[in-house]
Amino acid sequence: MWSRSRWWPATLAGQFLVLQLTVLLAVVAVASVVSVQQSDADFRDTRGALLRDAAESLANTAAIRDAFVEDRIESNRGTLTSYTQRTRGNYQAGGVYLADADGVVLVSSDIAGRGEKIDLDESTVQRLRAWTGDVDDFGDRAIAAQVPIIDDDGELVGISMVAQTYPSWAERARGVLPDLITFAGLGLGLGVAGSLLLSRLIRRRTRGLEPAAIAALADQREALLHSIREGVFAVADDGTVTVMSDSARELIGLDGDVESRRVDDLDLDPAVRDLLADDTAIRDHVVVLGERVLVVNRNPVVERGRRVASVTTLRDRTELLALQSELSARESITNTLRAQTHEFHNQLHTISGLVQLGEYDEVSRLVGTLSRRRAEISDAVTSRVEDPAVAALLIAKTSLAAERRVDLEVTSGSELPRLDPETSTDVGTVLGNLVDNAVDASVSVGGTSVEVELHLDAGTVCLAVSDTGPGVPPDRVGEIFRRGWSTKAATDEGRGVGLALVQVVCERRGGAITVRPRPDGTGAVFEARLPGAEVG
Repeated sequence: MWSRSRWWPATLAGQFLVLQLTVLLAVVAVASVVSVQQSDADFRDTRGALLRDAAESLANTAAIRDAFVEDRIESNRGTLTSYTQRTRGNYQAGGVYLADADGVVLVSSDIAGRGEKIDLDESTVQRLRAWTGDVDDFGDRAIAAQVPIIDDDGELVGISMVAQTYPSWAERARGVLPDLITFAGLGLGLGVAGSLLLSRLIRRRTRGLEPAAIAALADQREALLHSIREGVFAVADDGTVTVMSDSARELIGLDGDVESRRVDDLDLDPAVRDLLADDTAIRDHVVVLGERVLVVNRNPVVERGRRVASVTTLRDRTELLALQSELSARESITNTLRAQTHEFHNQLHTISGLVQLGEYDEVSRLVGTLSRRRAEISDAVTSRVEDPAVAALLIAKTSLAAERRVDLEVTSGSELPRLDPETSTDVGTVLGNLVDNAVDASVSVGGTSVEVELHLDAGTVCLAVSDTGPGVPPDRVGEIFRRGWSTKAATDEGRGVGLALVQVVCERRGGAITVRPRPDGTGAVFEARLPGAEVG
């Protein structure tokens, strides 16, 4: 048996042609059956009326009626036979019969059937009613008309039957075959032309790909969507979802089949819905969705100069954020320790020189001054900040800022109790990045002070960091929290991460980060809110 690849055409045009031929052959077959049935019906209606006239004419012929009434069949057989033969010739009938009341043939147009009974199974002629229908004409299927021969008393004395056999299949085929060939040829020509035109149109729409290539692309697309870890989300120009990978469903929390549905109809977080419904290009946009931190990129799909869709990718950066937050904290501690090491080296060198000079009283006074200054910094912080991790961070940042000739001060209105470990870590991440950013901004324009304010308000940690830097231009407020934005030199490693990380941490806790100018119009004040804090 041949395989599909051997007899099924590979090209789209060939497949359409095969389908057209199959449909055409089916139509021809049905048309043939219908034509044969129609020819039978036409033959039955047309010939049935003529045969009935012939049978009635025989039954009403005086010589025939008298022969049956007076029982003179044998003496008048020649005359009766001539009547039957003339009737067959005039009406082009197949057989003409004169039978007695029981249906036994007494006279016929030829010797066939004499002495045998005619087919009276469905006939009403023995009930003195003329009848036309199909009969068995002694072995042949025929249409026949049967008329009763009645005496003066109304009694049945004989039956007149005129029959015509149905044409053979060959004869009927010769009648309908020319029309069928004509229509089949016309249909074949139209089918071939239509197949070629349709194939050309579909090839144009499918970029010239054949069915096998289209099927392969569809299989590859499904395999790709099920295997990639990044979420892929495609939206048509009318807002209808056309593609959504399994990862995308998981990341944004959707169940069931969402393809062919509008984005506005999906059960999504409002922020995510607005983001996906938009068709503008975005790059590395951070979205906090529940416990997940997603990085979103979107590119428009343009075809022939017209935007037809947009493709959005979603990357889960929750674990990376936690690692980045930890690395940022460690980097801050490293920088602080480096600054303190440098400061201690200078102080130790001074002490070593005084000892070598024998100035022991100066050594004592220097150590006292250094101890008092360190205690003042520690007391200034710990008197307002009870959380040990946050307090330690501020003390270290104060020393680091002092090395850069910037005075870091915790405002007198600050008051922060001991926090739960998770909140303390997040506050440290936000505060450390904001302080570093404030010190950098102040140093860049010769500023000398940075102020920090901390307090807990109804379970929300509110902190503000004020610098004496150049400030943030109003038209760039929306850009500073975007990953990669920085005022540092392009060669600085890790630039543009701190403020983006601050925004993500705040939004993950349901809070926010804002920026405004200082009351005197200089510098900038970054204000962060971190809800969900618990007193430790």
